[in-house]
Amino acid sequence: MIVLRYPATILCGPLLLIGIIWVLQGLNILPGSFMTGQIIWAVYGAPMALSGAALLWWVNRRRG
Repeated sequence: MIVLRYPATILCGPLLLIGIIWVLQGLNILPGSFMTGQIIWAVYGAPMALSGAALLWWVNRRRG
């Protein structure tokens, strides 16, 4: 199923990236948005980033 690995990686990457951005904006580290300083965005972003990272790892792991 190596054919599905590439589209899945492309879909997991933005999930991870958006989650990290939401966490940084929610923690007031990344300014410039209405989300800056709103802790709820860090709460939403943390599971999003973790699920993106877990899916990215799962899709790209070596199967023996």
